[in-house]
Amino acid sequence: MSRPVHFLSLADLSAGDMLSLVDAASRSSDQLEPLPDSLLSGRAIALVFEKPSTRTRVAFEVAALELGGAGIYLDAQGSQLGRGEPIEDTARVLSGYCAAIVYRTFGHQRVMAMAEAATVPVINGLTDWLHPCQIVADLLTVRQEFGQLSGLRYAWVGDGNNMAHSWMNAAASLGLELTLACPEGFDPDPAVLGATEARMAEAGKGSVRVVRTPAEAVADADVVSTDVWASMGQEAEAEARRVAFAGYCLDDPLMAEARARAIVLHCLPAHRGEEITAQLLEGPRSRVWPQARNRLHAHKAILRRVLTDSSGQ
Repeated sequence: MSRPVHFLSLADLSAGDMLSLVDAASRSSDQLEPLPDSLLSGRAIALVFEKPSTRTRVAFEVAALELGGAGIYLDAQGSQLGRGEPIEDTARVLSGYCAAIVYRTFGHQRVMAMAEAATVPVINGLTDWLHPCQIVADLLTVRQEFGQLSGLRYAWVGDGNNMAHSWMNAAASLGLELTLACPEGFDPDPAVLGATEARMAEAGKGSVRVVRTPAEAVADADVVSTDVWASMGQEAEAEARRVAFAGYCLDDPLMAEARARAIVLHCLPAHRGEEITAQLLEGPRSRVWPQARNRLHAHKAILRRVLTDSSGQ
């Protein structure tokens, strides 16, 4: 029996793989495909969520529906995982019922364990380490705006978190120019930074920098992204993080450093007045709402990839 094709990290994908995913998401967003599709006809995907969600859950459930199937949602309290069942046991059981498993959890080793034991594709719906599904939607949003992904300057302002790591993975795969502004003590993981630099050097294209000043990162940028300062599981650090991230709020004066055509992205939920002002979030530079809608199209593209590749079609 062949091994399933999982979707765990953008670092696993080539430039061609990445562009193929964005192409597929674009076709979905342009409504070039009949609905419902037959890819999941009569089948279901399992949504195993140990962290709460709005966009990831709803977008995957609707994606499954539009692909002719259904999504079955399990949170930690509603499954035996919450009572200590090993991840491997859950993976084996769900593999017998469902066409794929979307796992949203804490430590990245948990999604790796799920994938190792499952005999169907496992999709990383978010871990503390990575958020690859979100970046596919973000790249689609950028291409809708500019008609291209290369030749642009990308900026990240905020925590060197799972979103920052996934942006770095994408930049390495596609050879993008990415600058991250992070407060001291909140840098991306050195291993991710080193791997990004090594892949870019091998490919001979792309650049990545970590700086301390948001204005330096945003200067002449085309795409400026941010995220909350305290992610899920970091609530106890919220006040300390507000102090550390003072001066890292995206606002109109900071965006004046970017190119006139620059857009703003945020993976949501947003804390207005902390990492981004309400005026900027709701203003003409924001592409946050198309970005959120694009989660549906990204998820459909990801499901198509893992299901068709795993079946050998």
